[in-house]
Amino acid sequence: MNIGFLSYSLGALAFLLLSVLIFVSWRGRELGALLFSASLVSTLWAAVLAFQSYTLSLPSYLVFTVEIARIGVWLAFIQRLLGLAVHPEHGHFGLFKKLTVLGYGLIASLLVIEWGWARIATILPDFIDPSLKNIGYVILALTGMVLIEQLYRNSRPDQRWAIKFMCFAIGGLFAYDFYLYSDALLFRRINPDLWMARGAVLVLCVPLITISAARSPDWSVDLFISRGMIFHTATLLGAGLYLLLMSFAGYYIRTYGGSWGAVAQIVFLVGAFMVLALLLFSGQIRSWFRVFLSKHFFSYAYDYRQEWLGIIARLSETDSGLPLRQRVILALSSLVESPSGVLWIRENQDQLLKRADFGDPEIDLGKIDAGDPLARFIAKHRSVINLNELDRVPELYPGLERPAWLDPYPNAWVLVPLFQGNELYGLVLLTTPRTTIDWNWEVIDILKTAGIQAASYLALEDAVSALFEARQFEGFNRLSAFVIHDLKNVIAQLTLVVRNAERHKDNPEFMADAIKTIEHSVDKMNRLMSQLKNAGPAGSSRELSVKDVLLSVIRSRARQKPKPAIDLLDDANPIVRADEDRLYSAFEHIIQNAQEAAGKSGTVRVTLQSGQNTAIVEVKDSGHGMDEPFIRSRLFKPFDTTKGLTGMGIGAYESREYIRSLGGELNVISKVGAGSVFQYQIPVLFSENPNISFAEGESI
Repeated sequence: MNIGFLSYSLGALAFLLLSVLIFVSWRGRELGALLFSASLVSTLWAAVLAFQSYTLSLPSYLVFTVEIARIGVWLAFIQRLLGLAVHPEHGHFGLFKKLTVLGYGLIASLLVIEWGWARIATILPDFIDPSLKNIGYVILALTGMVLIEQLYRNSRPDQRWAIKFMCFAIGGLFAYDFYLYSDALLFRRINPDLWMARGAVLVLCVPLITISAARSPDWSVDLFISRGMIFHTATLLGAGLYLLLMSFAGYYIRTYGGSWGAVAQIVFLVGAFMVLALLLFSGQIRSWFRVFLSKHFFSYAYDYRQEWLGIIARLSETDSGLPLRQRVILALSSLVESPSGVLWIRENQDQLLKRADFGDPEIDLGKIDAGDPLARFIAKHRSVINLNELDRVPELYPGLERPAWLDPYPNAWVLVPLFQGNELYGLVLLTTPRTTIDWNWEVIDILKTAGIQAASYLALEDAVSALFEARQFEGFNRLSAFVIHDLKNVIAQLTLVVRNAERHKDNPEFMADAIKTIEHSVDKMNRLMSQLKNAGPAGSSRELSVKDVLLSVIRSRARQKPKPAIDLLDDANPIVRADEDRLYSAFEHIIQNAQEAAGKSGTVRVTLQSGQNTAIVEVKDSGHGMDEPFIRSRLFKPFDTTKGLTGMGIGAYESREYIRSLGGELNVISKVGAGSVFQYQIPVLFSENPNISFAEGESI
């Protein structure tokens, strides 16, 4: 076995491994195919030259054919990269194109010369020197170096990071060929040492090409190397370099240490070995170094796009029937193949309370004290705690011991914190996974990130729940305000009866009217009590005659001056579906406001007519009127009143909101000094002939 065979065999093996790596990770992209072709042709070239070095039986034209093929495929790859890096309108694009054409022309010419050299030498024996062929190889190598240099120069700064190692490697190959063939042209023979060393040079170039390929997604190479292999290799290399440096230091100590030099050298080397042993067997140093290598030298093991979409889908999915708190456990456990888990949420400053579990964790721990050392450590360091790692390598969690309350649960594995901002919102305890998980920085980071996302969902759900409760209280308070408003009117009516009772108690008409007023007040108070007990306005909706409700309101409000008059402008009797009490109140509030605005000497007139599928009710008063800004900004604003302590400012608002809930509208037309008109438009079911006829303009 000679050195040439060994050199080219190693080169063939190196490029074969690169070809396999490119092939298994190829995503169908053009640059990946070109790189695979260049690597495969380089493998074939190195194999042919290894065979030739061993047997010396191949004809020269076959050897140089694979030589030309290797140069050609690398030129094609560089030319394609240069075409992507340089815009066609760039000033140098034409030059690059000419260089590429020159290179391909030389390749074609060299192929013709190599395959027809014997015939050419026979025809022109006195004019052809065999060494002149090397001019073409020199020019090809020079063309490759120029294209590599221009590729690096014309690439964007962010692209140079990806291609620089490839430029060093391929540029080095072309530079080596340039030197090889220049030497052959000068001395009229190929230097056998330079020729045989090229295979070993290939081995040096392959790792550089691989790094660039791994950094360039378009080249379709994903580099995955065993973390254990890299860790132990790096440790071995580091230990070797350390011992080499210590040996040099020991040598100088022995040389310049005088009579104590030998003793000092021995003590120094023993101390160096002890330091090395401490470093190698330090769990904390080893763990730090492992994480450092994983973070800075490896591709990611997770498809983060898919994982993130999966986390969001699990947290937001409602069709599964699982409550959000169980979905949080499921989302976190699915990242690490854990079958079950428990969730604690911090609902006060002192305790984290158990709020959900998923699977069958067999962990019955109702609460965790917020002052527990474990909880304080997590809150301070924002750490994911691997309990197995805590037992095995406690120096990774300085000052923390496994809590006694976890001793009854041997399946407890990982504690994942849920942070909302800077506050620890909750904890998720995951149980032992179904399969062995490579616990590393990537798993820790994705659990931390998923925990933050889960905490935001939980906080949002809690905020929505609190808002719902607040709205319930708000609704109750608003209902109470409406009830108080109606009670105020009832009290006013009863006060008027009491005030006039002493003077008119012997008047039969007054007594009859007083009894009707009290009866009306009792009915109204009973209806208010029914609303407070959640009898529900929707449940009491029924078909009502708008005219009958209006007549009832007019009769009730006739006790206050000015007495309202009603005009029935057509014979229709519109029927609507509504709650009688709320429709009554919607009319009564506006009519009462109109009476108060008009004053005792004014007028209030109510009209009823039928529109197209609509009942139109107008309440017109002769009061002072309102300007546009007041109508727009204050009239229907709840709890905004112009009546001082005697009003609450919700009558008009309640009337409009109820009419709108029926699908209608309450509009206002008013002008200062000209009174106001409130117009109701209420959808009707149908109209029927009235049972009671009133002459147009008749007052009641």
